Amino acid sequence: MNNIISYQKEISFVKRFFGIAFTILGVLMLLLTGGLMTLIFIAIGLGLNTAEGSEINLFSKQFRTFHTLFGIKVGKWLPIPNFEYVSVFKTNESQTVRVITAETTQKYEIIHVNLFYNRNKHITFYKTVNKEDAFEVANHFKLALNIDVLDATENEKKWL
Repeated sequence: MNNIISYQKEISFVKRFFGIAFTILGVLMLLLTGGLMTLIFIAIGLGLNTAEGSEINLFSKQFRTFHTLFGIKVGKWLPIPNFEYVSVFKTNESQTVRVITAETTQKYEIIHVNLFYNRNKHITFYKTVNKEDAFEVANHFKLALNIDVLDATENEKKWL
């Protein structure tokens, strides 16, 4: 594993499709009409293609939360707080898609890897659907930061 562990929330296909469509429509309208109203379409398109995430650089002992647009990450690096333990737990996430008259919500199971500090504050650094992958990242944090791992994927929590 490398020295930077990165998590980035996936953008759904529908959201990415509409984001690209709005951006292209806005650029075409800007070229053809030159109106300022077209900037709204471009802004909406770019906003739909923006994702959030977080990274930790184990070598320089820094972390950041970032926003990314087409692979360009923007976020301020901060010093790593005194992490007490890493927690791996299973939860449900939902994604809602709304149109003017209709709405649908999709729920799915996901595993979070959180680093806890100051007793109850945490930073989510990694999300996955693969339990083994989550524990591999958690063990990497354990070795790099010299902290314990809490397995909260089952009803009974246990320290590893």
